[in-house]
Amino acid sequence: MAPPGILNRYLLLMAQEHLEFRLPEIKSLLSLFGGQFTSSQETYGKSPFWILSIPSEEIARNLMKRTVCAKSIFELWGHGKCPEELYSSLKNYPVEKMVPYLHSDSTYKIKIHTFNKTLTQEEKVKRIDALEFLPFEGKVNLKKPQHIFSILEDYGLDPNHIPENPHNIYFGRWIADGQRELIESYSVKKRHFIGNTSMDAGLSFIMANHGKVKKNDIVFDPFVGTGGLLVASAHFGAYVYGTDIDYNTVHGLGKASRKNQKWRGPDENIRANLRQYGLEKYYLDVLVSDASKPSWRKGTYFDAIITDPPYGIRESTRRTGSQKEIPKGIEKCPESHVPVSLSYHLSDMFFDLLNFSAETLVLGGRLVYWLPVYTPEYTEEMVPWHPCLKLISNCEQKLSSHTSRRLITMEKVKEFENRDQYSHLLSDHFLLYQGHNSFREKYFSGVTKRIAKEEKSSQE
Repeated sequence: MAPPGILNRYLLLMAQEHLEFRLPEIKSLLSLFGGQFTSSQETYGKSPFWILSIPSEEIARNLMKRTVCAKSIFELWGHGKCPEELYSSLKNYPVEKMVPYLHSDSTYKIKIHTFNKTLTQEEKVKRIDALEFLPFEGKVNLKKPQHIFSILEDYGLDPNHIPENPHNIYFGRWIADGQRELIESYSVKKRHFIGNTSMDAGLSFIMANHGKVKKNDIVFDPFVGTGGLLVASAHFGAYVYGTDIDYNTVHGLGKASRKNQKWRGPDENIRANLRQYGLEKYYLDVLVSDASKPSWRKGTYFDAIITDPPYGIRESTRRTGSQKEIPKGIEKCPESHVPVSLSYHLSDMFFDLLNFSAETLVLGGRLVYWLPVYTPEYTEEMVPWHPCLKLISNCEQKLSSHTSRRLITMEKVKEFENRDQYSHLLSDHFLLYQGHNSFREKYFSGVTKRIAKEEKSSQE
């Protein structure tokens, strides 16, 4: 570990996927493990190479046990814009930091990683031989080395214009790999119970990381669906709980969403999904409940609320109501005590979600949710706000040419006092988002226009 006040430099090799989600994930995980995001880089953009300052190798390893956005992390020994700069940087790296990994009793190998270019074996050998000035005293072992070192070369982001020489060259000691394999092992394609809107496995883990979910947390999803977000949180050791207004989904009844399957089987449910991955011990319960009318007593129950509310595209936005709430012009049945199904406007849904989160999250707990937006009308001022919640990150994922959804992460920074007081404060702010209540119509309007355009061009 570095002495107090001194931070070791590490190189992160990032995956080139979900680019906007990478920085909030890394920041959240460093914060979770007692580190702080410190970097010499002013901006990251789309680059796969990030230089970070981290207090200890233990924190770096813990980071990699969680991240799905990073592929690998290296202790950075040298960096340059050209080979000469790299060698000069390596010669200035403290020898005492190298020696523990280069002594005569050790085994090692050196790997070459290039981004946006493929090298011949001859070129790779030439680069390795050029490092002979380093004090390697151990033996080379290509199969099971004790230490792995890497030369990493960055040839930019444009595959159509690959430069002859790299923009940056790095050399470092490999520390650990990230959790990219979770994306495949938890793939929805292999999952026992799925629905029309089951969350992609990679995004589920990203959401859990943005929410700083950790062992023994209690994580809640008020729009649980088929429980994909509960699975990701349970993988990290959290106890999970959820609600949904759809009785059939909660109980695993009705038509199946899987191709070539008509009806759901007897054991297709959320609990079975957790059992599939050996996570059933983290399952608390899932209830049929209306998110607009939470049945919780006052108090703080959850370490994180992670959810994907319905947008009205593939799942309807509905809530329960009484006969008195039925709009004018629609026939009522005053004698009936059976709840009626009413439209649940998106602005009302997020208003309720933020109030509920502010009231039931522990201090420092996080809310992570998706906010659908019509891109031509979107402004940052539209993002729902609450005086008890601080906005941590806002990342975009495009749905179409004119719509997207934004992953919003908020942290509770102030104790909840009075719901009526906050309702008054929030009412004007949520007016900005009310134009998105017709998100479904706006989403399909673009689809209709595109189809019409395609038909017109085919006729011509």
